[in-house]
Amino acid sequence: MAASEETSSLFPIFILTIMALPLVPYTIVKLCRFASKKAKSIHCQCAVCARSGKYRKSIFKKISNFSTWSNMTVVLLWVIMGFLVYYIQQISRESQPFDPFSILGLESGASESDIKKAYRKLSIQYHPDKNPDPEANLYFVEFISKAYQALTDPVSRENYEKYGHPDGRQGMQMGIALPSFLLNIDGASGGILLLGIVGVCILLPLVMAVIYLARSSKYTGNYVMHQTLSSYYYFMKPSLAPSKVMDVFIKAAEYMEIPVRRSDAEPLQKLFMLVRSELNLDLKNIRQEQAKFWKQHPALVKTELLIQAQLTRESAELPSTLQADFKKVLEIAPSLLEELMKMAVIPRNQQGHGWLRPAIGVVELSQSIIQAVPLSARKATGSGDGNAPFLQLPHFSEAVIKKIARKKVRSFQELQDMTEMERAELLTQIAGFTPAEVQDVEIVLEMMPSITIEIICETEGEEGIQEGDIVTMQAWVTLKRRNGLVGALPHAPYFPFHKEENFWLLLADSVSNEVWMSQKVSFLDEAAAIAAASKAIQETKEGSGATVKEISSAVREAVAKVKSGSRLVMGKFQAPAEGNYNLTSFCLCDTWIGCDKKTNLKLKVLKRSRAGSRGGAIAEEGPAVEDGIEEDEDEEEEEYDDYESEYSDDSENEQDTKKKGVVANGTEHEKGSESSSEEGSSSDEE
Repeated sequence: MAASEETSSLFPIFILTIMALPLVPYTIVKLCRFASKKAKSIHCQCAVCARSGKYRKSIFKKISNFSTWSNMTVVLLWVIMGFLVYYIQQISRESQPFDPFSILGLESGASESDIKKAYRKLSIQYHPDKNPDPEANLYFVEFISKAYQALTDPVSRENYEKYGHPDGRQGMQMGIALPSFLLNIDGASGGILLLGIVGVCILLPLVMAVIYLARSSKYTGNYVMHQTLSSYYYFMKPSLAPSKVMDVFIKAAEYMEIPVRRSDAEPLQKLFMLVRSELNLDLKNIRQEQAKFWKQHPALVKTELLIQAQLTRESAELPSTLQADFKKVLEIAPSLLEELMKMAVIPRNQQGHGWLRPAIGVVELSQSIIQAVPLSARKATGSGDGNAPFLQLPHFSEAVIKKIARKKVRSFQELQDMTEMERAELLTQIAGFTPAEVQDVEIVLEMMPSITIEIICETEGEEGIQEGDIVTMQAWVTLKRRNGLVGALPHAPYFPFHKEENFWLLLADSVSNEVWMSQKVSFLDEAAAIAAASKAIQETKEGSGATVKEISSAVREAVAKVKSGSRLVMGKFQAPAEGNYNLTSFCLCDTWIGCDKKTNLKLKVLKRSRAGSRGGAIAEEGPAVEDGIEEDEDEEEEEYDDYESEYSDDSENEQDTKKKGVVANGTEHEKGSESSSEEGSSSDEE
């Protein structure tokens, strides 16, 4: 065992190694994530978003964003590692190998007379009789005397010149990477060593495991409580109207934990008077309705009022005591709405279908919260869209909407279809906008996404679809913006946090209120979309028996489509019983109002042949059309009974429905027209 002086740097090196093993890769991952987030930070450049301060890159904003617990811990650990490196370097310099010639100030091979002269000279300087300094005395005894003895003794000098050490050949030395005071296991040092081993090797991992298990048992992977999912699953109903989704949404366990203080009573009363018209209270029995509202759980009352403050843009009137609760409610709202959406489309029947009506209601609520637009603004005013799409634009208000309606611009689509010059003239002369305000409107309109859907439903390797078949749905969802961007953060100046655009693709039967398939679509992560599309296309082509060249060509084509702004959505479902099904593919955006898209499909399911032969089945049904597409021109086309928003106008929706294109047997025949999110559900809850 080597002496502690020779192994004093082993323990710092050991600690440095243990710290570096997890810290270096974790830091690399953090930096990569930061770089990817920085690349995605394309946001709205209008004056309203700039004034909101959400994207302001001030030094204080950067410090507050950086000074999280994880970031500060990483920085602290790197500082400790830097100190350890410096300490090890200092120890290494102090623990130089024993060189008697260097100590006496001589060159290697000096004569004995030179050695004696150097020794006498250093003795005058460091000898205890000449220099009373204790350090000089220690240096003379430990170094000068030993060096002189090593060089004047013939055996020692021969050993040094031959083996590099006065004592001759040295064996391998071993050291323990522990502090020297722990090497003495007698008395208190032994207890410290034992406690350290037990604490680091047993107690610390055990505590971390208990904390992890306790948290994982309480939260899901999306950081939503299991209790919240249970409540959402229980309260979700198939006929849940959009206006009633709020009642389910506020029952999250996270909101129930928000404290209700006595000091909140007065400001909540004032807030109630400001948002009372948005609470769906019966005006005929207003006193009873108000009393019933306040008799709810205090946390439910507080949460709903704070959400209504966001919808009506009354958050600036909240006192400082409620501002923190208000931000907490909005911060966790997107993840809660995503889980609520999953509870709406989760399989509920034997066929594995979810519910369409509440799913559309959840998306409408998400859009309203992000854009800070009241749910009542979705009420149709002759156009089917209502005022909600207008109110998400900067500088727009109810008064401005009424002014431009006099010039026959009553729908949001009409405003979008106008040329930039016509729109500028309308907003300047009629609405009284300044050129800067008109420019803000143009910036937002250029950022609004336009969605197109190409969808095919087929049985792989077979013609037509028979009952019981596994049907493959392949949908290309393409996003276009006037400014040329694909992935960007939406215009949402009243939502105090960054919110990415997410889309939900639903394949549903509007008549039966059933969602056959659902999938979340994001346009921000292009690399992940390329990998997923390439894998899906390759597996599909390999299953159909395509050649390597055909597979390679199909993959290249898919990658090009993804880079141009498309996303591939693949899914499988079991074909239902024999019959004709009028399906609708909904692409719903959770941030923008009026950007939803739906396309109608006509799916024919043939009766399965007794012998299992598709040719026999087709022959029994009569002359078959290619790919199982039924084209009966004499038969009247069936009407689509779409689930429209409770705020939509019936007469207008009927006109829109007649304009929808039809997709026969899962193959798109004509693209469906755009519809706002309020075209996705019907009247109030039964």
